[in-house]
Amino acid sequence: MLRDSRSNAFNENFTGQWLGLRDIDFTAPDGKLFPEFDELLKISMVAETETFFQEVLDKNLSIMNFIDSDFVMLNERLAAHYGIEGVQGQAIRKVRLPEGTVRGGVMTQGSVLKITANGTHTSPVLRGTWVLENLLGVSPAVPPPNIPAVEPDARGALTLRQQLEKHRDQPSCAVCHDKIDPPGFALENFNAIGGWRDNYRTTGDGERPALRRAPFTFNYVRYKIGHSVDASGETADRTSFQDVRGFKKWIMNEKNAIATGLTRKLLTYGVGRRLGFADRAQLNQIVELAKQKGYGFRDLIHLVVQSSLFQQL
Repeated sequence: MLRDSRSNAFNENFTGQWLGLRDIDFTAPDGKLFPEFDELLKISMVAETETFFQEVLDKNLSIMNFIDSDFVMLNERLAAHYGIEGVQGQAIRKVRLPEGTVRGGVMTQGSVLKITANGTHTSPVLRGTWVLENLLGVSPAVPPPNIPAVEPDARGALTLRQQLEKHRDQPSCAVCHDKIDPPGFALENFNAIGGWRDNYRTTGDGERPALRRAPFTFNYVRYKIGHSVDASGETADRTSFQDVRGFKKWIMNEKNAIATGLTRKLLTYGVGRRLGFADRAQLNQIVELAKQKGYGFRDLIHLVVQSSLFQQL
């Protein structure tokens, strides 16, 4: 079935559900803060994720490539956005990444970074929750009703991280934020449209960037340079990291959680319902068999389809 061209619908529908690509148009990036964003860039972002998914599936690559990979799927527009040289033309193609790169895997793809931002600001809470739910299969607890949401400072006087430090002083908040904030902090070097940043952009006080017009769109640059970004953090098991590269090294040690989370997503998609306690034994069996096969993505899908959970629909 996977060889049939009709299986392309699985790619679009599953990535739309699992990674949230259906929300790509849910917010529109602020033109003052992100003058380089345009329709072509958005289309290229979605194409990157879908072709990346297809590459992992077609080549039966390890599902750990969804966490970190030594390749990306790019065209010239997206490569320029990422600061990767040597890619020409608008056709998406496989591009090998150099050692030490910040890209690779799905959580550093522009599509994911865009849907986990509000079009103006990024939120470590939103992105951290996305990583926990979609890559580790963990659902954070719902915050207490009497706890106000942490909103970004639109004028850039305080970073959201500084506001979160005050928020975390409350014991009822710290329990969840110890898990949510680390992956969110690790992604803070990526702005609301997935570009790399060392400093936040602001419409308040700050220096003007040297760039006067945004590349490709040639829109005028009207934002200013704000606070520097701090993407360091400490995981719940007290492992420190300085940026997304260090966080990826940590999360790659959570192979069982990653495999279990993705298998649960595939089964939920396949059977059309949430899994319950009675399904746990079969879920664990599939994950164990996938481990024995080297976590190949195509192998995992075969195991899901061959399971009694799927076949007893």
